[in-house]
Amino acid sequence: MADRPRFFDDLAGLAGNAFSAVTGAREELHAIVRTRVDEILNSLDLVRRDEFDAVQEMATRARMAQEATEQRLAEIESRLSAVEELATEEKGGPQG
Repeated sequence: MADRPRFFDDLAGLAGNAFSAVTGAREELHAIVRTRVDEILNSLDLVRRDEFDAVQEMATRARMAQEATEQRLAEIESRLSAVEELATEEKGGPQG
């Protein structure tokens, strides 16, 4: 009977060692898979998420600047049209 508790202690130690080995193998496998996936993604010339987000932000700002410029141009064209009409009226109307 005295051997029985030692047997369970040995079994528990063996299970603990096996668990540690499995955990180590899992971590190593994870690192290998991660490295391989990174290599594949790099070979496909894909963009990382942070790079995509940065470019998307730049595109959003560029779009806003373009819209502001278009609005400003429309205002300038409207003013120019009004000035041209005044100049035509001051000359005595359209020549034709």
